[in-house]
Amino acid sequence: MNDAVESIAAVMPPGTLEGSAAWYGRDYQDISDWIYHLSAEEIEEIDTAVRATQAAGRDIIGVTRDNFELPTLGDKLRAVRDEVRDGRGFALIRGLPIECYTLREAATAYFGIGAHMGSARSQNSEGHVLGHVCDLGHKPKENPHQRGYRSGGPLDFHTDSTDIAALLTWRKSKSGGEGKIASSVTVYNEMLRRCPDLLRELFKPIHRDRRGEIPEGMKPWWTMPVYQWHAGYLNSHFNYNFILATDRFEELPPMSDALREAFRTMMEICEVVHLSIDYEAGDIGLVNNHGIFHARGDYEEWPEADRRRYLLRLWLCPPDGRPLPESYAQRYGSVTPGDRGGIVCPATEFNAPLEPI
Repeated sequence: MNDAVESIAAVMPPGTLEGSAAWYGRDYQDISDWIYHLSAEEIEEIDTAVRATQAAGRDIIGVTRDNFELPTLGDKLRAVRDEVRDGRGFALIRGLPIECYTLREAATAYFGIGAHMGSARSQNSEGHVLGHVCDLGHKPKENPHQRGYRSGGPLDFHTDSTDIAALLTWRKSKSGGEGKIASSVTVYNEMLRRCPDLLRELFKPIHRDRRGEIPEGMKPWWTMPVYQWHAGYLNSHFNYNFILATDRFEELPPMSDALREAFRTMMEICEVVHLSIDYEAGDIGLVNNHGIFHARGDYEEWPEADRRRYLLRLWLCPPDGRPLPESYAQRYGSVTPGDRGGIVCPATEFNAPLEPI
């Protein structure tokens, strides 16, 4: 077992945690200060930057903060990012006029907005820095080589392997499909109050399947706790499908009954304390993966293929992220702020596809 994982797993916070990251969904039911509405002037800045990108013949993957100029909006986007990184852990940017854009134009605008908050990271072994969240028939609970963002139906509470995850709604489902977010700090506090013995299970090393996306020199699984207390921060990292799938490795021990009960309790609390968000077309949702568990509700799909639910995803790494435990390097490749996160395998070449593949 990795010594760094063992030593980090032994450390827990001193008790109940307070602050802006410890919130309940009910706190924000009637408050909208976490929603940033784009103004007409800011939309014009975005449009101008998109046109400049097109005129330069620049591919989406070549879009950067420096060449996607947002003279006034840029600073505001970084303020939104700072709230996601250091505050409540989530935000929503509303008003991108996607009805006026082609998919390429929307993706360019979205990627440019993201570039002002952090660098885009690879979301799979194929090197996709622009992800397409839609139903491609994947069954991640049945196939350990498939991923949830390419599946339909609900998704359990989880985190992604990056500092900040962003989702742009291109098309909504006919009904349902709401986003659900829960403060992992609040979940920790609730478990500390209700079941501290089960909570301790989540600070122990836990094996996770890499879903066949194996970096050079690594095993087909990695090991880290769900919760880690480091440098004054409570960090969380969780995907139940990845954990369950490790039962296919004979050399790994089976999950204990106590850990299974800890997971059941944790997800039950998420359902109680979460905030539901009905994303509109053109919304960009942002979550801090170190402090937010996110999920997707079940949904009814449109019968027409060209109306079906479709979102674009970015995994972002801000230049000045929080310090992370060394065990994160097993998944993030590094714990260096500004240069960590994402999935990189030996044959990975970064690209930004404009269709779901």
